[in-house]
Amino acid sequence: MKVGVLTSGGDSPGMNACIRAIVRVGISRGQHIFGIHGGLQGLLDRHISTLEARSVANIVHRGGTILTTGRSEEFRTTEGQKKAARILREEMFDALIALGGNGTMQALHKLQQYWDGLIIGLPGTIDNDVYGTDYSIGFDTAVNNAIDAVDKIRDTAQSFDRIFLIEVMGRHSGQIALHVGIACGADVIAIPETKTDLDLIAEKIIAGKKRGKSFAFIVVAEGDEEGDAHTIAQKLSTKIGEKCRVSVLGYIQRGGNPTHHDRILATRLGAYAIECLLKGVSGVMLGMINGELTATPLEETFTKKKPIDQWLFSLVDELSI
Repeated sequence: MKVGVLTSGGDSPGMNACIRAIVRVGISRGQHIFGIHGGLQGLLDRHISTLEARSVANIVHRGGTILTTGRSEEFRTTEGQKKAARILREEMFDALIALGGNGTMQALHKLQQYWDGLIIGLPGTIDNDVYGTDYSIGFDTAVNNAIDAVDKIRDTAQSFDRIFLIEVMGRHSGQIALHVGIACGADVIAIPETKTDLDLIAEKIIAGKKRGKSFAFIVVAEGDEEGDAHTIAQKLSTKIGEKCRVSVLGYIQRGGNPTHHDRILATRLGAYAIECLLKGVSGVMLGMINGELTATPLEETFTKKKPIDQWLFSLVDELSI
């Protein structure tokens, strides 16, 4: 079997560990593995190379992706999808494994219409917003990167008795903000999945000051309905009567060496992808739910909304008294 592997969309720590598992387990089981460089656009441009066991040496600990990644406007068109299918046939591929988020799963679902090879998606996104897995590859590392930064900012907030808003990634999902906020003891967590009441937040901070709480910090997901951290800070400053400082963590969350959790998750999913292909499994995204390896139809991964842990979110007010 000739198997292609690519990474698409945003990079996430652990992608390299996953590529390594796909290549080495695949070779061990008699498969021929080829890397497609530059994501879906790389497929359209035929940036393809053979991956041997040594091709993936010393990458398990590295962030990013050795295959490089990106987004393809050409693939969004019907003509681009048909072209990708034609190239896969001409290059005599039997199967394709792609790592990415919601956009990648949608792309694979569309590709199925024009190519009859085996297709498997693997969840690689720090946002952890893909339905069909408890955790996506890269989420744990991103949360830990953010926690490290927030802990440092907290020291300054406490030293100067200041109010800080810290923005983390998450245009459509508050998964990172929720986990970072709970882990760091945030006073408020603002996420797209819940209504952000600025009047209530202002009242809470003012009441905290009266109780002797000298500083406060709020973790904001970049996609909150009230706006980004800078927008919310301006509104709160007026309501509280005190300047609110802002720190945007940005891409620091996506880089760095993957954590133990991400390396193991990535390795398990990569190896399982090869096992599934050898059984003829196709049209699914593989994930982990309650500690068990699972397969979810590609269409469900982006048509169903992954919920946040409402119980965990409900604890914020009690934990921050």
